[in-house]
Amino acid sequence: MIVRTTDEITGTERDVEGPGWRSKRIVLGGDGVGFSFHETTIAEGTEHLFHYQHHVEAVWLVEGEGTLIDLDNDVTYELAPGSMYLLDGHERHRLLARTRMRMMCVFNPPVTGQEVHDSNGVYPLVAAQAG
Repeated sequence: MIVRTTDEITGTERDVEGPGWRSKRIVLGGDGVGFSFHETTIAEGTEHLFHYQHHVEAVWLVEGEGTLIDLDNDVTYELAPGSMYLLDGHERHRLLARTRMRMMCVFNPPVTGQEVHDSNGVYPLVAAQAG
């Protein structure tokens, strides 16, 4: 059994930040459970381009409001608490945060925790080491 709190993750290698976002990576590939689980916060007024070519991502919005633009299918979605989106087709997408957004995210395959978005918003596929 694994039990963790976001307080104990804060300030560790599982607490990753970039321009306008922060991801607390609660479960990672090295945990050996087949998925990763993150609490991600997006700063108010920011815009982000993401494209997970190698991962399926499910997102549950807990706090905040914003707009999700599916760039592959030219569809726009308004997001509010209780919204979920699933990137099961590896869709390129743009996220516009009207307010601070806090979301819970699941990735399959799991991320290792060290991935960084490239200029296209893509995470590389990195094999997880058990640990």
